[in-house]
Amino acid sequence: MWDRFFRLSENQTTVSRELLAGLVTFLTMSYILFVNPAILSRFDGQPTGLDHDAVLLATCVASAVATLIMGLYARYPIALAPGMGHNVFFVSVIVTLGAMGLPTPWRVALGIVFIAGMLFLLLSLLGVREAIIRAISPSMKNSIAVGIGLFIALIGLRHGGLVVGRPGTLVGLTSKITSPEVAVFCVGFLVTGVLYVRRMTGALLWGILAGAAAAVGMGKVTWPETFFGLPRIEQTAILQMDLASAVTASCLPFIVIFLFMDLFDTIGTLIGVAEQAGFIKDNELPRAKQALTADAVGTVVGACLGTSTVTSYIESAAGVEQGGRTGLTSVTTALLFLLALPFASVIRTIGQYDPITAPALVFVGIMMIRNVRKIDWDDSSEAIPAVLVIGGIPFFHSIADGMALGLVAYPILKLLGGRGREIGWLMYLLAAVLVAYFVLVRA
Repeated sequence: MWDRFFRLSENQTTVSRELLAGLVTFLTMSYILFVNPAILSRFDGQPTGLDHDAVLLATCVASAVATLIMGLYARYPIALAPGMGHNVFFVSVIVTLGAMGLPTPWRVALGIVFIAGMLFLLLSLLGVREAIIRAISPSMKNSIAVGIGLFIALIGLRHGGLVVGRPGTLVGLTSKITSPEVAVFCVGFLVTGVLYVRRMTGALLWGILAGAAAAVGMGKVTWPETFFGLPRIEQTAILQMDLASAVTASCLPFIVIFLFMDLFDTIGTLIGVAEQAGFIKDNELPRAKQALTADAVGTVVGACLGTSTVTSYIESAAGVEQGGRTGLTSVTTALLFLLALPFASVIRTIGQYDPITAPALVFVGIMMIRNVRKIDWDDSSEAIPAVLVIGGIPFFHSIADGMALGLVAYPILKLLGGRGREIGWLMYLLAAVLVAYFVLVRA
């Protein structure tokens, strides 16, 4: 039955491989279960009005629902959860709305996310977002995958303690090369690397477990006294959106920003993971509408439950690299999100110590960077914007902004280079909208 529904044989995979891939995806993104409640419940040490455990419940359930839709409806091994960056912006909106004198700004912010989610869903059902994916050339698609690969490899190196901020050079190698953080990262990286070279199944997972064992041995991680306990919610956030205040003119800019952030973050992640898994055929992503609908529904459900925008996660590439090729991977990850609720203390122990999962991020980045060979380097009109995307995503520390840089340059170079007819009108419209967005909104 599973083979028929998920087409396991057609995708040359097995049930055990899909289950393992789903577990790896979950482990690499489990940090969101603890980071998101911390971000949304407090800002600069001050409470936002959202209860910590209420956000934890919303994070687990919304992630599970959206990921289940992705697995059962779109049948892709892509997991979803409240997006990093989106949650920080969400809190800044709460602070801004509070400064405007609104009595319950967190409820208005949830209303804004809900409205933005409904717009995401409408654009998905109308095929607008799918048309945007289709309009992007193969070279640009692969450059997005490479840029995201560099981005998550950089995040992994930073989480592992190897890369630190430097005033003169922005980033550099840490001076604490013998620190426990670096040691844990090196153990996990070495185990993963050796097993990967030997083509052993579960290399990323074994690397994570090896890093966890090293962290325990060095005293950096202490196992919790109890392994069980459901969230204790003092203030529910379920169906607490203030839609009446959210539809006012003063909130319109926030709706637009959430719309653009989710639109391009999701497209970038889908393209990056799809290229990594080999899903894109003849410049087409099959079932793109279903995949884009999953994160739109996830955002609506998340707002109803009490969390910020739900979006596709680039950490899904870890499961793809582990061999996940079907929706069964996503179904596994979704169930683990629900099972995490009574085991929150254990997930916190592993997920909150970044050096444990950092090697997996670096290896996923390495695998995604391989797509650089698929870019048409002989065509300057393709290569130049591709380089802007590859460099923009990690240097801007934003998938959306890096993509936008290349997507604006692409039609301009084609048009002024006398090859404007090679691309459709949608690319020109997209570039114009992005320019207007940066000038009128971001500026």
